[in-house]
Amino acid sequence: MQDYQAPADLLKDRIILVTGAGSGIGRTAAKTYAAHGATVILVGRTVSKLESVYDEIEAAGHPKPAIVPMNFEGAAVKDYEELAMTLEDNFGKLDGLLHNAGILGDRSPVETYDPELWTKVMHVNATAPFLLSRAMIPLLRKSDAASVIFTSSGVGRTAKAYWGAYAVSKFAVEGLSQLLADELEDDQHNVRVNSLNPGATRTNMRAHAYPAENPQHNPAPDELMPVYLYLMGNDSADVNGQQIDAQPK
Repeated sequence: MQDYQAPADLLKDRIILVTGAGSGIGRTAAKTYAAHGATVILVGRTVSKLESVYDEIEAAGHPKPAIVPMNFEGAAVKDYEELAMTLEDNFGKLDGLLHNAGILGDRSPVETYDPELWTKVMHVNATAPFLLSRAMIPLLRKSDAASVIFTSSGVGRTAKAYWGAYAVSKFAVEGLSQLLADELEDDQHNVRVNSLNPGATRTNMRAHAYPAENPQHNPAPDELMPVYLYLMGNDSADVNGQQIDAQPK
């Protein structure tokens, strides 16, 4: 899977929504999906970053993307429902959903973890993906083969001390991924759901989590894209309910 060679037209005519599309893995994934033919819905909280990704995709001659500014910390249920209605009106379906947005919070003991920050991390990392998935399911069902990817973490599969709300929120993401994979596996088999652990990657979040680490020792986001392409394209049509690692262990 890590060595997957994606056809140039793997995602032609596909509509794919990427959260956290303004930076890091989300930015790279959005550009990569567009380069393989997808119309990408760029979702994030910083408009200038989304516009930068939009401009790069357009300048490369790929399908024209769309920008949806959304701050998951404050978005209400109606905001997700309105997004779904907008996508319904403009595209009629959704072929892919990459849940990539997330925040780190503090790396500190539970004993001293700030309750307000805990609530914020849990909301952005776990509740927001639930609300977005809930709103998008009807559109995903209209695709002939839809893929949902939840971004997990090693500490969301085996908890480690001091990872606090981030680790617990990723355990919740794993649960939501498995739950949806089971619920959406019906006679049509047209929506598959998997969790993906990127592993140590050269991103700003990783730098904040490991400030003493040399970032050059970690792969850049583009080095992980074969797995992201595989899971989003039809070659993974039979992969559902799996916990996948983007990097070999």
